Amino acid sequence: MVGIIAWVSGGFLAAGIFLMFTGAIGLLRFPDFYTRLHATGKCDTLGEVLIITGLLIYHLFHYPGTPLVPVKLLFLIVFIFLANPTATHALAKAAYKTGVKPWKVGDKRM
Repeated sequence: MVGIIAWVSGGFLAAGIFLMFTGAIGLLRFPDFYTRLHATGKCDTLGEVLIITGLLIYHLFHYPGTPLVPVKLLFLIVFIFLANPTATHALAKAAYKTGVKPWKVGDKRM
């Protein structure tokens, strides 16, 4: 049973690392601020939540007598789900109001 739990938590960790890495590539490769913000906002949120979920599963089955750590990790997941999209939206709105133009097909890469 412990081996299965290790594989499941490792799968969540690997998926989270993959998404974080994908978001970093999107940040480097996309042409303008808005597409970069979209890539990092989506991949960051889900990647962080998957990593914390993997840590939560690992902790629940390897240290069953400590209930406070999983509660803290669950609060962290909720906070990330609320804060990251809100911050991404606020950045995009501020950029649009200050005059950052979206990239159009045919424009040279910035």
